[in-house]
Amino acid sequence: MTTGPSKPRLLFLIPALLSLALAASAEAQLQAPQKAKFVLDADRTAYDPGSAARVAALVTIEHGWHVNSHKPSFEYLIPTVFDLDLPAGWPQETVRYPAAKMKTFSFEPHPLAVYDGDVVMVASFQVPKGVKPGSYPLQGSLRYQACNDQQCLPPVTAEAKLDLKIGPGGQPQHGNLFAQGVADGGGSGAEAAAPPATAAPKPAPAGSLAVTLLLAVLGGLILNAMPCVLPVLSLKIFGLVRSAGHGRAEVVRGTLATSAGILASFWALAAAAIAAHSAGAAVGWGVQFQHPGFVAFLAVVVVLFCLNLWGMFEIPLPRALAELGGTGPREGVAGHFVSGLFATLMATPCSAPFLGTAISFALAQKAPVIFAVFTALGLGMALPYLLVAAVPGVARFLPRPGAWMETVRGLMGFLLAAAAVWLFFILSSQVSPEQLAAIQLGLLAVALFTWLRHRVAGGRALRGVAGAGIAAAVAITLLTAWGATGGRGEARSLTASQPAGLIPWVDFDRARAESLARGGQLVFVDVTADWCFTCKVNERLVLDTPEVAHAFEEHNVVPMRADWTNRNDRIGAFLAEHGRYGIPFYLLYRPGREPHVFSELPSKDGLVAAVRQAAGGRATAASAGL
Repeated sequence: MTTGPSKPRLLFLIPALLSLALAASAEAQLQAPQKAKFVLDADRTAYDPGSAARVAALVTIEHGWHVNSHKPSFEYLIPTVFDLDLPAGWPQETVRYPAAKMKTFSFEPHPLAVYDGDVVMVASFQVPKGVKPGSYPLQGSLRYQACNDQQCLPPVTAEAKLDLKIGPGGQPQHGNLFAQGVADGGGSGAEAAAPPATAAPKPAPAGSLAVTLLLAVLGGLILNAMPCVLPVLSLKIFGLVRSAGHGRAEVVRGTLATSAGILASFWALAAAAIAAHSAGAAVGWGVQFQHPGFVAFLAVVVVLFCLNLWGMFEIPLPRALAELGGTGPREGVAGHFVSGLFATLMATPCSAPFLGTAISFALAQKAPVIFAVFTALGLGMALPYLLVAAVPGVARFLPRPGAWMETVRGLMGFLLAAAAVWLFFILSSQVSPEQLAAIQLGLLAVALFTWLRHRVAGGRALRGVAGAGIAAAVAITLLTAWGATGGRGEARSLTASQPAGLIPWVDFDRARAESLARGGQLVFVDVTADWCFTCKVNERLVLDTPEVAHAFEEHNVVPMRADWTNRNDRIGAFLAEHGRYGIPFYLLYRPGREPHVFSELPSKDGLVAAVRQAAGGRATAASAGL
């Protein structure tokens, strides 16, 4: 088969398409508009050193919306928190919050404590005695979750600034505003003395950051052994065998290009996470799989890789790269780079030891830390390739290239085809059956036009028509998926769609779970998703097993399962409150004690032991209550 310049160069379009997919995934999450804004005002024009100072936040909440009070009616509700960032060395402020209004909404039959309209929050603090005259910038942050009668948006943080003047001659100002703050607070100092329930992200201590970066490197390294990555990893081993036939320089070039692709994709994920985080949207590991458009895009990429492995088309190097790399068939720098991108995207539905800890730490911090942790994850995943690049002599231990590679190449294509079947399984939970059929027909059209282009030996016009057919089929497939509405943003009942198993799972209801725990019952929560490969492995090997089922039945544990296959902001907020930004996630509500959070890869023995220990603590608490 010839591989001249007229052959399709689809591989060189994939990096751009990957970037567009990640950008679209991030854009889909940037949907948490600010429904409240505030301004800061001081009670004097200037302050003497050592004097008391007050700063009021006049909060204006958009009509038709409300935010939870600082002390919500239920534990699962996100409190409104005002924080004033004072200069280093100044005493901590205390905040007086307004009295809440009790209102009833369609989504909750019980009255909720909320703020709406205009409210005033007052921060009081002492100006240090030794402070020098001048202007000191203060920054206030307001963390809140806005809701109307139909929906709740993801929590966001609004910010405002104020210059505080220190010096003589200060005069009182804004008296009415501060009088309103005192009146709204009901004169009670209880809330003023209460510490903020949720603080803004603080800089990470150097020690904890160093440990987290090490864990991130280990987590990224272990990702290479996860089932999601194995199809791509097998392709990379195949590519190394082929590169070894062209000498050490080709091995080094290929492994470095693969490492660059891995790092580039992790940087793209970090950028998307930072953008979504700054907009107050829910972020997490693997959340791009909640969007049917992204899953369909990945299916297109997988199908194209399959067709390439089955010899339907070859991907030639541009002339300049071919001259740079020498002659002979090889994957090329661009091919290695794209396979690195592809490996990372295929890895995101999987979790690994240390990965959840590193991700959770990063996404609770600011942009530089997020970027550093994602870079460490990328370095960890790229570490095997970097080691081969550093010691290219290890390539001599690989088998010699030969005719056997064509057979292996075909088998690799079928391995990737299995990944496409898995992607169709994910899509079946996100789109309607009609839309899924349309997406599958679109992919079939991609394969058909690729086959036709391969079969047409001559005729530039016919090859052009086939190429246009490939492009049109890809576009229609992606547009069908991106326009899909079936299941997106909707809570899906897992228990209604799954057959009864060893454990009688019920749909997750946070209010009911916390109510049962307060009543003395153990509640186990499993947050899962169809796209989470690790979740499915844990369900099969750990959760839905006779040992765990017997422990749940023996100790009267209520098993609840939450589905995060499609975007669900309440589940995202629930995870974030427990310091997690990815799944699998397992939690055990224990009466009279803090919930117990398990690792992403629990063992049967560890899970059963935790249930028995919690049941023993429950019996002790009940005896003490009597």
